[in-house]
Amino acid sequence: MTPKEKWLAQAIEYFAAHGVGDASLRSIATGLGTSHRMLIHHFGSREGLLSEVVRAVEAQQRAALADLAVDDLPLRESWQRFWDKVVDATLIYGHLFFELSAHAMQNRPYAQGLRNDLIAVWLPPLTEICLRSGMGRKEAPAFARLSLAATRGLLFDLLLTGDRKGVDEAHLLLDRLFQELVEQPADSRNS
Repeated sequence: MTPKEKWLAQAIEYFAAHGVGDASLRSIATGLGTSHRMLIHHFGSREGLLSEVVRAVEAQQRAALADLAVDDLPLRESWQRFWDKVVDATLIYGHLFFELSAHAMQNRPYAQGLRNDLIAVWLPPLTEICLRSGMGRKEAPAFARLSLAATRGLLFDLLLTGDRKGVDEAHLLLDRLFQELVEQPADSRNS
């Protein structure tokens, strides 16, 4: 593990335990047992460190998504477990995620790497899940994008309202719509 990877892993653990809030780079460095200069050396700035944290957490969530493919559980149960993991991560890192997503939209230099990581890298594995579930090749890419957008919207809703029950119900409805689309005869989907 490189020193940068070590500091990133420690930062992820630190933020999971303490949250991010408005912590300065100096206070983050103190919490990690290093200096702010060391973090600047590896990440460029506080925002650069936070961007790397978001990218790493997103990568962990994509790895959990990949586990759906090798899971022996029925897809619906695996999908629910994945949802629960995403919600848990969102409750810790969600505010940071949405803040840095906005920074990526504003083309801030430290958030450039997020532009690709937030959408494009999610679409192939989600499309593959749709195809494995029996969805047609024509619908799978669009539903993958819709699923990602709806899920992100529900997570945003959760952070703003705190209404886990309402968000879970909406997620179940999305899953039911997915199942109905998959179970629909192919000839009626193409008309």
